[in-house]
Amino acid sequence: MKLLRHLLIFVTLATAALAQEAVAPAAAPGPDLATQAAAAVASGRAAPHTPDFLEHMVDAALELFDVRSTDNTLTHYIVAALFLVASLLVRRLVTGWVFGWLRKLSARTQSTLDDKLLPALEAPVATFLMLVGVFGALKVLKLSAATDDLLGYGATVAFSLVVFWGLLRAFDALLDHAQEIALKKQMGVAAFMPWIKKSLLTVFFAFGVLMVVQSLGFDVKALLAGLGIGGLAFALAAQDTLANMFGSVVVAIDQPFKVGETIRVAGNTGTVEDIGLRSTKLRLVDRSLVIIPNKIVAAEAITNLSRFTARRVEQVFTLTYEATPAQLEAIVAEIRGLINAEAEVNTPDTHVWFRDLSASSLDLWVVYATKDPDFARHMALRQRLNLAIMRAVAARGLEFAFPTQTVHTLNVEKK
Repeated sequence: MKLLRHLLIFVTLATAALAQEAVAPAAAPGPDLATQAAAAVASGRAAPHTPDFLEHMVDAALELFDVRSTDNTLTHYIVAALFLVASLLVRRLVTGWVFGWLRKLSARTQSTLDDKLLPALEAPVATFLMLVGVFGALKVLKLSAATDDLLGYGATVAFSLVVFWGLLRAFDALLDHAQEIALKKQMGVAAFMPWIKKSLLTVFFAFGVLMVVQSLGFDVKALLAGLGIGGLAFALAAQDTLANMFGSVVVAIDQPFKVGETIRVAGNTGTVEDIGLRSTKLRLVDRSLVIIPNKIVAAEAITNLSRFTARRVEQVFTLTYEATPAQLEAIVAEIRGLINAEAEVNTPDTHVWFRDLSASSLDLWVVYATKDPDFARHMALRQRLNLAIMRAVAARGLEFAFPTQTVHTLNVEKK
């Protein structure tokens, strides 16, 4: 934004300096100006004229003061000075009173969009009014043909830039407002808003540059054709970068994860710290940072560990062969009751069965699901039930089995 403002000031000062040199009676187009004019004609494009609204304003002012002379008179200088003074007064009025009144109105509205738009537009509007005064004052003076051409170029560039600057700031405020709404509503696209904003502003800036170039009389179609050939060569040289950018677009559309969620992708499990145009950053359990290109993220299967709707527990408890069938029936019923007594357990998903007669144990298969996907609460429930099952097994005189092997030997007496 500061670059645009400095460029506007430079264009205005340069045009004013050239106009001052052209005011002298003996002034004539120098060889450089004549060469530039000839080059413009040879290239097939005419010098842009001053914007129509400024032409009409200057003509109305000269007619009001009944100025008909083809040479610069005292009246011309007075009218030029009036343009400058009027632009300063109008600028002070608009920025001080009009925008102040609009700010008071915006404070009464529920939307915050107008609170962002007004500060964004204030500086471009003030600059536009100053340009009207400066170029209006220069247009009042009778200058040489070559200087008029330069004045047309300067006015075209300056007004195009200030309009583009205002639109760019308004667009930026609109995107900030959209990001604020996405964050407030906790929308999935909120994580991608920073790079979406950068991408849209880049495209908008490119269109603005082409618009300014078109206003100067250049053939934008030929320029785009040349850029197309160069763009093809660039695309071939930057295939990986483009693949990563398209991968980020796929991630933005599908939204398989967002910043702060824990995911498993490409053999890495960690918390998403940043989603960029080129890569996604994961903070692993050991606190190391892994950066995965987005083309890999888009191609790999992604497991989002932060989006459980419930947590399922599956366990196998092994008991020794000393347990009787009656004891097994009783312990199965008691374990099922202990699990279903927990309010955090989804009862229809509970399964407790005497499942297998293994080589060294009697296996009880236990499955249940929690209603709350929170990991900490899930682990607390799991610990509580494990301890309760251990107490129940011990209270019934049963023992947990572990892999054992019994060897029976037979003594044969020699005759």
